[in-house]
Amino acid sequence: MTEPPIALIVGASRGLGLGLVEALLGRGWRVTATERKRSPQLAALATEALAIETVDIDDDDAVGALRGRLGARSFDLVFVVAGVATAIADPLHHVPRDVAAQVYVTNAVSPIRFAEAFADRVTPGGTIAFMSSILGSVTLNENGGSETYRASKAALNTYARSFEARHRGRPFGVLLLHPGWVRTDMGGADADIDIPTSVAGMIEVIEGQIGRRGIAYPDYTGQPLAW
Repeated sequence: MTEPPIALIVGASRGLGLGLVEALLGRGWRVTATERKRSPQLAALATEALAIETVDIDDDDAVGALRGRLGARSFDLVFVVAGVATAIADPLHHVPRDVAAQVYVTNAVSPIRFAEAFADRVTPGGTIAFMSSILGSVTLNENGGSETYRASKAALNTYARSFEARHRGRPFGVLLLHPGWVRTDMGGADADIDIPTSVAGMIEVIEGQIGRRGIAYPDYTGQPLAW
């Protein structure tokens, strides 16, 4: 009997992370999902196939403690979804320096540090995925806007490429996924697609990535994006 695939979804208390957990469970995956603080919505998905852990990815000690709690458990997918969009509508010169710095740390630095902590916990043929954005494309930035958020995702893309190069000898691939413009608290009510549409597409991309090495930067439909 084939064992079900196992995922670690980091940042699953709401929005796309919560949607990913629900959809993966529906497809027969076993899931460990993290929340920064207790999420009733995540708790409502309780099943034998779901384990819920608490971690703040900006806290290295907390990430280390999570690694310890999970023991030798390995994952077919480690997907760092967690991120912030503080002051997304404001131009850089209107954003306090500490706010801009925190967006950068949470969206670019912390996901890579988390991936480093769990790189040896990915099964051969597995995937480490990061929630990126089309706004992280330098090539496609023709109209500006969303400056601190955009820059943090461009930095994440750059760090992820270096991460993949550093771990090229390991048997896993790296994905930077653009979920589309999604109707979430971050995306707003006027966004193009709903969470189930985005999540279903991303899972198709992820499952199509199984066994592949290297790094890719596609959207939720599988369309590659310009760096």
